[in-house]
Amino acid sequence: MPWSTSDGSSSIQGEEGTHSLQASAHTKSLFRGLLDEKVADLLHFMVLKYRLKEPFTKAEMLKVVIKKDKNQFPVIFKKASKCLEVISGIDVKEVDPKIHSYVLVNSLDLTHDEMHSDDQSMPKNGLLAIILGVIFIEGNCAPEENIWDFLNTINVYAGREHFIYGEPRKLITRDWVQENYLEYRKVSNSDPPRYEFLWGPRAYAEISKVKVLEFLVKVKGTDRISFSHWYEEALRDDEESRGPSWPLG
Repeated sequence: MPWSTSDGSSSIQGEEGTHSLQASAHTKSLFRGLLDEKVADLLHFMVLKYRLKEPFTKAEMLKVVIKKDKNQFPVIFKKASKCLEVISGIDVKEVDPKIHSYVLVNSLDLTHDEMHSDDQSMPKNGLLAIILGVIFIEGNCAPEENIWDFLNTINVYAGREHFIYGEPRKLITRDWVQENYLEYRKVSNSDPPRYEFLWGPRAYAEISKVKVLEFLVKVKGTDRISFSHWYEEALRDDEESRGPSWPLG
């Protein structure tokens, strides 16, 4: 069931009518907010702790990152936490309210970033989950142009270096294809050649369609009602089959 309208905008045809699949203004502002130096510094600190699998405290964040901006800390922390959730699929969990101690948890079950645990870059599971969500909404097979239409709404463009994702086309059409998260194939009898994306076997093994939809709801900044048709379909698909665990290494 396509979500591209005649004017090229992105939409979903669901039970409740037509719903925009473009990222919300709030989500777009989060991506712009990454350019804020204070938020970027805090994100770098959080990613380092995530890679090291270490907890951290509010006191550490104030001392190492925020310094003189203690009054602004709640806003900076909230924005950095939301950015981490949307971009990387990582949730910030408070484990000890007395000392304000936190841990970072992979909320998407995707193991892509575990393969690159020695890498100090931002985890990219959020982008992968977005692409998997668009593929599912497109009827489990999405034209490449529709993938880029959505990614453009969050300032991710083919051939343009991104400060988090690097060169996105390489990441999406090569790296994740080689890792079996995505299948990238030529559309039959297309001239000029056109391509489409499907879920790869590793995606089926590691994450459910319901979880992908829940993440897409976060990115869109809406509620589950907007995706009610797709939730019903995802529940049916997830009940019918779940692949075996994908071996790491």
